[in-house]
Amino acid sequence: MAAKKSAAKKGAAKKAPAKKAPAKKSAAKKSSAKKAKPAKKAAKKSGAKRTPNAAFMKPMNPSPQLGMVVGTAPLPRTEVTKKLWAYIKRKGLQDAKNRRQINADDNLKPVFGGKAQVSMFEMTKLVNKHLK
Repeated sequence: MAAKKSAAKKGAAKKAPAKKAPAKKSAAKKSSAKKAKPAKKAAKKSGAKRTPNAAFMKPMNPSPQLGMVVGTAPLPRTEVTKKLWAYIKRKGLQDAKNRRQINADDNLKPVFGGKAQVSMFEMTKLVNKHLK
């Protein structure tokens, strides 16, 4: 009879680890759920109403060189940047290896001060010189 009891204990011992394994999986699911919650909080923060900066929204006149790319009508700086990027992407002027570099074509060279290639961050600085 003692052998039967020990066999029963071994069977019970085998079942216990099987129950622990699913608990670990649920713990992993909980940690992923915790990661999703902070993302929702961040979305709520960005949903706050913001007032636009009047300096960015003020229509400015582009120079004749910049006007060949974005048009001659007065535009806010934000729209000038959007139109400039649309022109760059339409013409495929981003460098193939380093996408942060912009290769100037004939219309952009005068805007970029005669440079054949500028970085995207330098581009905004150079474009602001062509807005009045």
